[in-house]
Amino acid sequence: MGSIARDDVTEHGGIPVVNFATWTDGSPREERQKIASQLAHACQTVGFVYIINHRIPHEKLREAFDLSKKLFDLGQDKKMLAPHPPGHVVHRGYSWPGLEKVSNSMGDEDDPDLATKLRQVSDLKESYEIGSDEYKDQPNVWLPEHLLPGFRDFMTTFYWDSWENAKMILQAMAIGIGLEDEDYFLRYHSGHENQLRLLHYPSVPAASLEEGSMTRMDAHSDWGSITMLFQDDCGGLQIGDPHKPGQFIDAKPLQDAIVLNVGDLLQRWSNDTLKSSLHRVTLPPRQDRFTGDERLTQTRYSIPYFVGPIGKSVIETIPICIDEGHPQKYEPTTWDDYRLMRGSMQYVSPEA
Repeated sequence: MGSIARDDVTEHGGIPVVNFATWTDGSPREERQKIASQLAHACQTVGFVYIINHRIPHEKLREAFDLSKKLFDLGQDKKMLAPHPPGHVVHRGYSWPGLEKVSNSMGDEDDPDLATKLRQVSDLKESYEIGSDEYKDQPNVWLPEHLLPGFRDFMTTFYWDSWENAKMILQAMAIGIGLEDEDYFLRYHSGHENQLRLLHYPSVPAASLEEGSMTRMDAHSDWGSITMLFQDDCGGLQIGDPHKPGQFIDAKPLQDAIVLNVGDLLQRWSNDTLKSSLHRVTLPPRQDRFTGDERLTQTRYSIPYFVGPIGKSVIETIPICIDEGHPQKYEPTTWDDYRLMRGSMQYVSPEA
């Protein structure tokens, strides 16, 4: 699960580290303000931050990764018993390698052939998407219980445990950018519109990634409010270098930490006060991650949790983020409209 963070660490490989150990319901406003300011500064300058001493214990994270591996170790015929629905509207169930193509396309480009062009290089990954069973617009697609006993119950609990952490982070973000109401963002979120994703990047010859004949995941930004990521110790996640546009730095594994990033919707919401940064998954950074004459990469597992607002909520620029030097940049939108626009390039539509 990566190197272990000490409580006094403030950065890891050039990415800020924020310690939430003293963030509790009863902690003084001054203590919460200190943590919130650190978080907001990281999200304004880098767009990514490690969060340590959150509320999901090591044992639960270990079980989540163990179950994820068991899922992807199932035969393809068994995984296909819970297939991702056709098209880009519903994101649930199992996506096989090549089904999804991640890019930084906005989905509003005037190029009818763009989706085909983007798919000329495939993403070599597979995933399984989980949401709230109460969110009827995005119904879950569960595996039969006998294939992986306890999987559904555990992942449902893990989904809501992750939401409890997300609520804490959204409160801190509100305080950090200067809002008096720490629940400002929470009023737009119910927890039901989020997405838990289990990701598996199979072993692949390093040369295929180096030559660009395939990718693990191309450079992109996330669409929603925030993303919380748990990663194994393989490495390969990179984020845009905040000091050198067009270059990337490694987001090195840090045991049990949440890798948090700002999503595009939150950047719009904050009038670019908060930064949504490009990131990608590529070769593991160390040569000992390769094996054999083909230099096969190590298998990689990660678990992102995407947080989005209530679908029909109108997202308008926060008033305190507008002044004479920072005029409003974005028109109001809803999460439903925005996510459908952004998702249109990632999955082939049923009629294609």
